[in-house]
Amino acid sequence: MRIVILNGPNLNLLGRREPAIYGTRSMEQVLLDIQRTYPEVYLEYKQSNHEGDLIDWLQQYGCHLEPHGKADGIILNAGGYTHTSVALRDAVACSTIPVVEVHVSDITQREAFRHLSLLTDVCQHSIVGQGVDGYRQAVEWIITQAKTSK
Repeated sequence: MRIVILNGPNLNLLGRREPAIYGTRSMEQVLLDIQRTYPEVYLEYKQSNHEGDLIDWLQQYGCHLEPHGKADGIILNAGGYTHTSVALRDAVACSTIPVVEVHVSDITQREAFRHLSLLTDVCQHSIVGQGVDGYRQAVEWIITQAKTSK
């Protein structure tokens, strides 16, 4: 099984940026923990501060534009683009594989402009406010869905 994790802007600073909101664990630590828990899963991780990169990766993996792009699921934390990017929403909507939206913080309990996610209704599942454990929960959800769809 292959799962791709795509992180958007400022998530390269996870573990250092606003630790009261996002915690102190780096994405590298999160990925190591997930890999230890699910050794049978091949995780691919990409992060970009650029919207176009995220769209390209969603198309590559989710729309199978390239043969090497095949994946069983995508975990997407679009960061601030969650609330602003119709283009990113459209890229998620074209995906033929499950896309799970993850937010480390509870966006519904933050500033008003963060309450609306343009992605939730085009993602198959959303995990919000579970800290960095949301990534592990998303992997587990994709694994469970793959098993039940066989």
